[in-house]
Amino acid sequence: MDFDKHIENLLQRYWLGETSLEEEAQLRTFFAGKDVPERLRRSKEWFAYVEGLRQESLGEDFDARVLSRVAPPVVKARRMTMAARLVPLLKAVAVVAIVVGLGGVVQRSFFGSVPEVAVGDTIGRQISAPSVALSGEVPGAAAEKQKRDSLKKGREKPLEPFKQH
Repeated sequence: MDFDKHIENLLQRYWLGETSLEEEAQLRTFFAGKDVPERLRRSKEWFAYVEGLRQESLGEDFDARVLSRVAPPVVKARRMTMAARLVPLLKAVAVVAIVVGLGGVVQRSFFGSVPEVAVGDTIGRQISAPSVALSGEVPGAAAEKQKRDSLKKGREKPLEPFKQH
């Protein structure tokens, strides 16, 4: 009976995680035997399960078996020349050059017929086009008449009055 009390005390300490390796070995040998009291049967099943897990191992050749089934990774490394590294930069420069070139063409097509605008001198300079902003000066009647005449000159035939149906 005294040995059973010692085993029960060790078992309580085992569940609390306070036993040493030697005491755990005593518990394993006790529960591996055949004369285990009925009240400790559940603990015997636990120790049998843990012992079964302990006996299952991967083996010495486990690493070799796994590595033989796994194909080595194929590394596709290629050398990149300086020209290959600069290709994206050169593409970006080409796009910017095209946009700037098209901007000049569009500017020439819009302002090519206006004599006041010197298209060739527009890059980096101020365009000398007629201004529509008020400069603080009140234009004379002659200037107003000239503006109206220039607007009328563009129209060939007068507008028809609006008719309601």
